[in-house]
Amino acid sequence: MATRKPDRPGRDSQPGRSQRRAGGRPASNRPAPARPAPPRPAPARADSWDDDEDWGIEPGERDSLTDVPGGVRLQKVLAAAGIGSRRHCEELIGAGRVEVDGETVRRFGARVDPARQVIRVDGKRIPASGDLVYLALNKPVGVISAMSDDRGRRTIADLLPDPTQRLFHVGRLDYETEGLILLTNDGELAHRLAHPRYGVLKTYLAEVTGPVPKDLGRKLTTGVQLDDGVVVADRFKVVDRAGPRVLVEVTVHEGRKHVVRRMFAELGHPVSRLVRTQVGPVSLGSLRPAATRRLTAAEVGNLYAAVGM
Repeated sequence: MATRKPDRPGRDSQPGRSQRRAGGRPASNRPAPARPAPPRPAPARADSWDDDEDWGIEPGERDSLTDVPGGVRLQKVLAAAGIGSRRHCEELIGAGRVEVDGETVRRFGARVDPARQVIRVDGKRIPASGDLVYLALNKPVGVISAMSDDRGRRTIADLLPDPTQRLFHVGRLDYETEGLILLTNDGELAHRLAHPRYGVLKTYLAEVTGPVPKDLGRKLTTGVQLDDGVVVADRFKVVDRAGPRVLVEVTVHEGRKHVVRRMFAELGHPVSRLVRTQVGPVSLGSLRPAATRRLTAAEVGNLYAAVGM
């Protein structure tokens, strides 16, 4: 009888054969590490968001303001007016600090018409229309406060960066007076700033002939009789004394011609140099003579507030 040979272990039965790595080293029993997931794209910056998407709108944060068909996103209007970045403007909206036509708006995606709707931030109106221009000019001596002159004299229009723009100058400074003058194409604001009804304050530095008596300030703030009526200064102080010349600061709400020079002359202290340094909330600052600058959104808002707009 033939002797049966024992079964030869198969390939799969050899110990460790299926568990060896290339090179003969035994494989680890630990599972292979998972492959890292591909990086997720970074979120878009707020300023690059599509204007047609309502980012950040939360359920329930609605209001009754009717969107203007084809209007501009509210946060975009605020950013264009110089209030801040798009992200900051959205934070203002979300905090309930923005009003449109008197209604608080919390929707980032609300569409408005900046040309006809009144928009306020923290209760102050902003210059929402992109067509409106607000400038401060430091008028030098020898320039007349007009946009043209038939005698060929130098005018404030000659100092503007774009002399073709149709702008209104707010009030006047005489030929020998220098300093701040405001220009805008916002006709209603210009009218109110110049109208005596609104009593917008104007501050001047005046170099006068001294010595200045102690009661000069009292006389000015009590009222000085001129040929066209009494004029009253709102504030007065002495800034500096240098020999026979005294530098004083006076604030008035009057808009009559040469009113500051006339009131000091009436009291025996003629003005040798006069500079207007402030109109309402806007200051001349370090603006050099014959130069202009655009007013900030805050300055325009303060001007609106000063005349009840």
